Amino acid sequence: MRVTDVIVKKDVMLNFPYHSFNGIIDLLREAAMDPDVTSIKITAYRLASNSKVINALINAARNGKEVVVMLELKARFDEEANLEWKKILEEEGIRVLLGVPKLKIHAKLCIIKKRKGNKTIQYGFVSTGNLNEKTARVYGDHCLLTGNRNVMADINRIFYYLENWKTGGHSLRMCKTLMVCPNNMRKEINQLIDKEIKNAKAGKEAGIILKINSLSDAVLIQKLYDAAAAGVEIRMIVRGIFCPVIDPKKFKKTFTAISIVDEYLEHARVMIFHNLGKEKVYISSADWMVRNLDHRVEAAIPILDPVIAAELKDIIHIQLRDNVKARMLDNELSNNYVSSAGKRKIRSQVETYHYLFKKNKITQ
Repeated sequence: MRVTDVIVKKDVMLNFPYHSFNGIIDLLREAAMDPDVTSIKITAYRLASNSKVINALINAARNGKEVVVMLELKARFDEEANLEWKKILEEEGIRVLLGVPKLKIHAKLCIIKKRKGNKTIQYGFVSTGNLNEKTARVYGDHCLLTGNRNVMADINRIFYYLENWKTGGHSLRMCKTLMVCPNNMRKEINQLIDKEIKNAKAGKEAGIILKINSLSDAVLIQKLYDAAAAGVEIRMIVRGIFCPVIDPKKFKKTFTAISIVDEYLEHARVMIFHNLGKEKVYISSADWMVRNLDHRVEAAIPILDPVIAAELKDIIHIQLRDNVKARMLDNELSNNYVSSAGKRKIRSQVETYHYLFKKNKITQ
């Protein structure tokens, strides 16, 4: 069965590098060859040197599809490569968007449109990682492939803004399902934290689990302090920059953070809000930094399929139990390994592989 046939019926989550990036390549190749496909729009930040993504897009253009690529020329260390890709794409008749002044385009989005009789079908994906088949072998990321109409409507709005940024700013404000920077993500994250604070103050269970690369935004850090002081349990996995000062005397519930550095680079961003047991789960391209939230176009998507949400939560809880490669983030910056004394050793990347294998999600 084709990838396309699956995702127009149900959402699919790919968890790299445990899953192959070939699913993304196959999706784009199918679109390039499908006579019913009319257009492909996609964002590109960092691409592989011999990009199969680009090859598929070129084939699509040669087959008469409208192809639009948002190519971020300010991607650090990839500026020269992206200028070369711009030249190659334009020579093939592909429309290349070069972004918005004073904003980096960091969202990982794709939307494919096909016409079947009188019906328009739209599908695509939202990812935490780059469209790069080389780094997908060593970067831990999540990519949701979906045909959800509300998600597709928001991706259309984002591309309308990217194509008409001088006059199309209103389109970002119309996004209802995706959290989008620099428009509404900061506001919605604050509202989600406020809801946990309200529940905690009412004596109800409340909690936040956050996985990001870096946490340095002063406003959101203060909001997490407020939550912890109100009785919200906060658990974090932060690989890189970590600026909070943890003061147990001021917090009613646990406020902990670990960093996992292992064979694969932990690159994904995940947010889980307890929401009185009806957890709200998101994957995102944005770290909690001023540059991401206020000076980039980013996107976060809610995981609405309960099976996918449960699997993602299982993966995050495996990482929270890591006692082999996880280090505690504390005020002294000692970065000591989490103790495994008297416990079964859990190396989360190995455990995640076995978890997905047992669920027949990957093959050996």
